[in-house]
Amino acid sequence: MENSSGTSRMCERQEESSLKMDGREQRAAQKDAFWVFGYGSLCWNPGFQYKQCVTGYVKGFSRRFWQGNTTHRGTDSKPGRVATLVEDKEGITWGKAFLVAAEDTAALPYLDTRECTLGGYRIYTVNFHPRPDCFSSTPSTLQEKKNAVLYIAVPENKHWLGAAPLPDIAKQILECHGPSGSNVEYLLRLAEFMRDEVPEALDEHLFSLERLVRKFASDMKICLKSMMGGVDNEEEVAKEEVKVVVPSLQFAARVPEKKLRCVNM
Repeated sequence: MENSSGTSRMCERQEESSLKMDGREQRAAQKDAFWVFGYGSLCWNPGFQYKQCVTGYVKGFSRRFWQGNTTHRGTDSKPGRVATLVEDKEGITWGKAFLVAAEDTAALPYLDTRECTLGGYRIYTVNFHPRPDCFSSTPSTLQEKKNAVLYIAVPENKHWLGAAPLPDIAKQILECHGPSGSNVEYLLRLAEFMRDEVPEALDEHLFSLERLVRKFASDMKICLKSMMGGVDNEEEVAKEEVKVVVPSLQFAARVPEKKLRCVNM
């Protein structure tokens, strides 16, 4: 159960990020098509049927590998680390949203089991902003922000690991493995999604962890492609060097501070 200070902080942020806690009963009574926003493994392994998917972002949050996982990417004795969102006034998080048909009765129960029962996440709704070019050939109304179902792990859940030095998180990711595969695969596939879908985006936490994992694996003579499950492009994932893309402000993971320049007239 949330303590009073935790509840207060969440409520203070709800108005700005349009985040609302969404009960399971309310979602079960869903009668219309709805969107689900993913920022972790859902980006590359949704696991449910959908009518449409688009890349986009949510405001007011940053992605962090602070949630423990014992059912997919780790075990009880060696929990893996997976992504959750933490409140960040200037942050944005890129991911993928999936449109689920109104008549679909399987997606929500599947996600409830995967994310809530096994993962320790809670259900919320949030404003999702499609990437501007996702609907370039469709009416402008489809480019507007949409309500989307969102799964977030909060500190009160039993799997929560919280912040730690990045080298420690990277080593934990490198060492952990669960029923769904290695924790390394989770991290690298997510980083690959970001480079493929939003190459200009800057996610310092995600890409710093990726660089550290690749460095530690190289130092320890660990073959990363052997940890990537059924990945098709093994040669790409096995590359130890990752090209650095200078981010543009349009896709930055944080809203930059404004700077003024004096001009002589």
